[in-house]
Amino acid sequence: MRDTDDFPGHKIVLIVLLIAAWSIAAAGEVPQEFISGDRRVALIELYTSEGCSSCPPADRWVSRLKTNPALWTKFAPVAFHVDYWDQIGWRDRFARADYGDRQRRYAAESGTRAVYTPGVFRNGKEWHGWRTGTAPILQPSSTVGELSIRIDRHQIAALFYPTEMHREELQLHIVVLGMNLETRVRAGENKGRSLRHDFVVLGMTSVSLTRSGAAYRVTTGLPETENEADSRALVAWVSETTSQAPIQSVGGFLQSAASDELAASATAAQR
Repeated sequence: MRDTDDFPGHKIVLIVLLIAAWSIAAAGEVPQEFISGDRRVALIELYTSEGCSSCPPADRWVSRLKTNPALWTKFAPVAFHVDYWDQIGWRDRFARADYGDRQRRYAAESGTRAVYTPGVFRNGKEWHGWRTGTAPILQPSSTVGELSIRIDRHQIAALFYPTEMHREELQLHIVVLGMNLETRVRAGENKGRSLRHDFVVLGMTSVSLTRSGAAYRVTTGLPETENEADSRALVAWVSETTSQAPIQSVGGFLQSAASDELAASATAAQR
């Protein structure tokens, strides 16, 4: 029988932490791939603002989609925070002028002038089903072609095989989303509230796709983000340059930085 002092408990903890850290770090080097399949994955866009007292119910509805079994396979949600309510007392840290411009373009494409929050679009068309708690699923969804995204470190390779070729040029839009975010609002219409957010657009980029035989492809970088989040996701979709309406979308959760946290714990244990 060996004396326990020969192999003290803190060394066991250290070894376990290091093994876990190395394992997760190794896993983090493996590229991620998201594939839509041929049937359309509905893109759900919420336009919201922390300065709008009517928005928290819509924010909560989007957050509940995290547990929906059809997430990523039938629909991909994104929440654009607009800045046009910033002047009424509270500046939304997630808001960007570009997101409000995107909503205004939808209004122009549909022949209306009004933009408002909360506003929800499903595949480029205004949709009010969220108010009754309805899941944003189209049954049956149409067959539009397969969109795949391969993420390798900070590079993204996209490949789209449409069921039919498009006369218009196509663009790929990529957003990085923040999950489990919280803001304590100190002014404006939501003063005193703690607002929780999921699927928040932290950064967006759009690039042109190049036709290659029966497919469209492009390689680009991850969007730059202005805010940090412990848990993140990525959504990409394809549209024609003349319309914002998405043709196909794909998304999923990004690998976490848990390896860094475990490595820090291992270092602390060693001390």
